[in-house]
Amino acid sequence: MSEKTAITPAGHATPPAAFSHGVRKGNILQVAGQVGFLPAVAGRPPAVAGPTLREQTLQTLENVRAVLEAGGAGWDDVMMLRVYLTDTGHFAEMNEIYDAYFAGQGLKAAPAARTTVYVGLPAGLLIEIDALAVLD
Repeated sequence: MSEKTAITPAGHATPPAAFSHGVRKGNILQVAGQVGFLPAVAGRPPAVAGPTLREQTLQTLENVRAVLEAGGAGWDDVMMLRVYLTDTGHFAEMNEIYDAYFAGQGLKAAPAARTTVYVGLPAGLLIEIDALAVLD
């Protein structure tokens, strides 16, 4: 049986608790919930990409992509994305941003996805996304 391997891409801060940005076991890669933090700068606290949903969504997607790539996967390997918003009023805007982002990714097939509202994100964060990938 294969071992679990923790995945932390370059540029990602060390998680604040005992969890990994991603974990791969065999051909399965689970990306932990990612948020819109800019790449880490040593000695500085995490910085949010910006105050808007667009800025945070695009950075969050890039953070998910970074974990996927560090784990040997890509967007076409993603089976499921889960999106957590802090405001029901952001659904339409997030869908537009999401559609535009993935239109440029050249996917063979879009992953399954779900979006829910979650009010427990730290102050200033508007979105969190996690992903499940299965590699060939």
